[in-house]
Parts: sequence; C-alpha cells; structure tokens
Amino acid sequence: MASEEQPVQTLTKSAYLELLLKQFDKLPDNDRNLFTYGPMYLGGNAALAGLLANSFWRRALNVRQGHIVSSLPMATLPFLTTAVLYNAAVSNPLLMGDINCPTCVVTRGFLVGLIGGGVYPLFLALPVSAGLAARYSTAPMPEKGNIIRHWIAVSRPIVKRMAFVFVLQGFFGAYLSSRHFDIYLKLLKSVDIRLEDLHD
Repeated sequence: MASEEQPVQTLTKSAYLELLLKQFDKLPDNDRNLFTYGPMYLGGNAALAGLLANSFWRRALNVRQGHIVSSLPMATLPFLTTAVLYNAAVSNPLLMGDINCPTCVVTRGFLVGLIGGGVYPLFLALPVSAGLAARYSTAPMPEKGNIIRHWIAVSRPIVKRMAFVFVLQGFFGAYLSSRHFDIYLKLLKSVDIRLEDLHD
C-alpha cells in the first residue's frame, strides 16, 4: 500500500499534467465535449447578453443608425472575454491541479458568468450606444458637471431589465463549473489520485 502512494506524493507538476491529459482523452465523449466546449457555451450566452444590452441601450438613446456596427463588437467581445476568462479561472487551474476546492470552483464559475457574461456586456454597450447617440444627436448628452448622475439615471431601468440575465448567467457559470469539477474528479479517480493527496 505504501509503495502505491509513493508515486502520488513525488509526482511533479508536469508529470501530473501529462497523466491527466492522457486520461482526459479516455473520458466519455459527453464529458470531454462539455469540458472542452463548455466555456464557449457560456461565451455564447454572453454574446446574447451583449446583443440584448445593446438593444436596450439603443432604445433608451433612440439610436436607429449603425445597427451592425454596434452589434458586432457587442457579440464578439463578450463571447471572447467570457470564454477566455472561464478557461483562465476554472478550466486551466483544474487541469493544472491549482484548485481542488469544489466551493472555490463553483464560486469562480458563478463570478465569471455574472461579470463576464452579464455585467461586462451591459457596461460595454454604454459607450458604443452613447457614441452613436452623440454622433447622430438622437438623445441629449449630459452636461459636464452632471455626467455620472445622468448615466446612472439612464442605466437604472436597463439594469433592472438585465437583472434576470445576470442571475441566469451566474447560475449557468456555477452549473458549468460544478460539472467541470465532477469531470475533474473522474480524472483523478481514473489515475487513482485523491484530493487529499493534492492538498499535501
């Protein structure tokens, strides 16, 4: 029994990663696809949130011009940002063995979904729509001493409409990260490593 535990305790980071990646290829297709493409699903939801936020801002500022010009970055940037952020905060740390706490993983997933997939698209849409509104004079722009108060008043109803999206994105990020952690546990089990061994 002691001889079986010895390789686990002396396993280097590169050997550990190589071992997990070999086992990753042996996972069922559903698990492998979810782990690989899950961040893109979350990013796709973020792109939809970006388009929705863009639509709300355009309506609030009476912008009818530049629909494609404003929609393209609002779909692309949240998609890329959320997918990259999720990989950096959840997927890669799991595979590298840098995070082994299920609560931490789910919390990270929730925050990536909430911030990257909900809050970021909302605030990204503001300068895009405000720039078009100023260019085409479709809505009054704030005076110099009143800028923050003006945008808070304009954004308040939009934030209320987007609240459901924030919650949905947060919970989708949490669900995805919990599934990823389950897949990670399967990987550890397949190479006969326990979480306790990794904490030591």
